[in-house]
Amino acid sequence: MTQLEQFLTRAEALLGRLETLLPPTAAEPDWGAGIAFRWRKSSGGRGYLQPVAHLSPIALDDLHNIGPQKEQIEQNTRQFVEGLPANNVLLTGARGTGKSSLIKACLNQFADKGLRLIEVDKSDLGDLADIVDMVSKRPERFVVFCDDLSFEEGEGGYKALKVALDGSVSAQSDNVLIYATSNRRHLLPERMSDNAGYHHSDDGDLHPGETVEEKISLSERFGLWVTFYPFKQDDYLDIVGHWLSHFGCNAQQIEEARADALRWALQRGSRSGRVAWQFAKDHAGKMNK
Repeated sequence: MTQLEQFLTRAEALLGRLETLLPPTAAEPDWGAGIAFRWRKSSGGRGYLQPVAHLSPIALDDLHNIGPQKEQIEQNTRQFVEGLPANNVLLTGARGTGKSSLIKACLNQFADKGLRLIEVDKSDLGDLADIVDMVSKRPERFVVFCDDLSFEEGEGGYKALKVALDGSVSAQSDNVLIYATSNRRHLLPERMSDNAGYHHSDDGDLHPGETVEEKISLSERFGLWVTFYPFKQDDYLDIVGHWLSHFGCNAQQIEEARADALRWALQRGSRSGRVAWQFAKDHAGKMNK
């Protein structure tokens, strides 16, 4: 082996070792492969966007009895895709009431106007800066979607999300918004001991302590808060009727299913839209077997 070949061999080995020390860079995705993506990590820790092969076909018209919430989210998303000012959104409240479904329905509604969705797990929120850098030069409009978001004390993703919402030193990219759903209004657990931090000022006003301030500071960074409430019985039955009709049941069959639908909800301790959907699938499937 010549000296030149030896040098090239040693140089190649050195470059290989250096690559392991450098931060991983995200691979460019196939943007034409879909309208929704998931942020994934390879075995080497490299992040990449994986196209979602089977997207939920849910439409805004499928979501009943959340009219005010639907109007707010649709309007904010419309402003975003039209290049107008729009807010990051935190959707909170009762489980199974349509928070995640509403975001998916908005994607389907505005996909032809350039809206795209990137789903990011809580454990990967530290990569938000890399995701924003990857899409900032794209012509599409991206909603970064964090589903069922909540944190325990000291979790790293909490600070990463705060930085992403604030924009840190650089401004937040104008083609990216963050939509998050959570059962917790303030995203962190709230304890009775937190109340001990409140104090009174000289004028009698009550002020939260540092612990409480920290817990509400993240949710305050979302410009739009949208709250979802448990459904009443008639609302639940209306949703059941919609999905039974979707599965081909007629009006008489829907009426006859009311008692079974209520028993189904009682067994599960919830009259949510999710429970209504699950009942409709079970009931319609049995009728057509």
